[in-house]
Amino acid sequence: MDLADFDYTLPPHQIAQEPTPDRDGARLLLLERTQAALRHAAVRDLPELLLPGDLLVRNATRVLPARLRGRKPTGGAAEALLLGPLPGSPGRFRALLRLTGRARPGAKLRFGPPGAALDAELVERSQDGLAVLAFPPDADPYAIGEAPLPPYIRRDAARPEDVSRYQTVYARVPGSVAAPTAGLHLSEALLARLARRGVEVADLVLQVGPGTFQKPSPEQLASGLLHSERFCLPAETAARVAAARARGGRVVAVGTTSARVLEARARSDRGVEPGEGETRLFLRPGSRFQVVDALLTNFHLPRSSLIMLVAAFAGRERVLAAYREAVRAGYRFYSYGDAMLVL
Repeated sequence: MDLADFDYTLPPHQIAQEPTPDRDGARLLLLERTQAALRHAAVRDLPELLLPGDLLVRNATRVLPARLRGRKPTGGAAEALLLGPLPGSPGRFRALLRLTGRARPGAKLRFGPPGAALDAELVERSQDGLAVLAFPPDADPYAIGEAPLPPYIRRDAARPEDVSRYQTVYARVPGSVAAPTAGLHLSEALLARLARRGVEVADLVLQVGPGTFQKPSPEQLASGLLHSERFCLPAETAARVAAARARGGRVVAVGTTSARVLEARARSDRGVEPGEGETRLFLRPGSRFQVVDALLTNFHLPRSSLIMLVAAFAGRERVLAAYREAVRAGYRFYSYGDAMLVL
């Protein structure tokens, strides 16, 4: 498998830098696998595009304020993306670290605004930017963090509105360093309209890690195993999937993260096994989908595992043709961009 097979050309001005004024105000490209033609719609049309008895499965993860900005003692810039505490080591956190110039273990760093700054020491750092930072044992570095917007959203710092807009309205389980972006389109009003239509919802959790932004490595392509991410699929959600099957409804995954959990826990009867743990499932062309019938998803980075998952679900050529049409029609791409519904 060649990553170049999942490439496409995107003009930089079509990378969305801001969310739509209304949460559910994005455009929606409709790809039906049984029809050749693409249709242009809007996210607000979802209640008319889905059917009574369908089940929306959402990722209820909550994005942590994981981006820290600071300085070295020399004045050079320092930026950290916290990846979580180091088990058994109070005050120590794994992080992706970017620095102006060099820094060796033992270097002192200061993160946060004046008056609320936290000191940290660089304990370890590898060539790929992974680091261990030591904060005071009783400190909470997330208290001085900001929304971890992806690097293609070009800003000096996150804005106050990003706290709510880079978070789904149903987020409740903290742990992610990136948002499950398809869910960002679902407003309370839209969810209420879907409920009145007879579309049910169920939640699961996948804690999105930094691997979501990275291209699959040659080792991952060879092994068929992706980066590991923690998940929880409750028994209630498994029961709702079974009930949807029994009534002839479709299971509609909200985003690639929800699809990954559902397929990781798939059973031979097209139901799912509840449970929690970690998954390295790599859905790519050739993979078989046993649970997901439809997919609501944003437009993803070229050569990413996310576009490979969508291509596995709908066919590589059809997905790339849909992306070309979205570019031609001026759709907005990536986290704050427009969406696609694959039926």
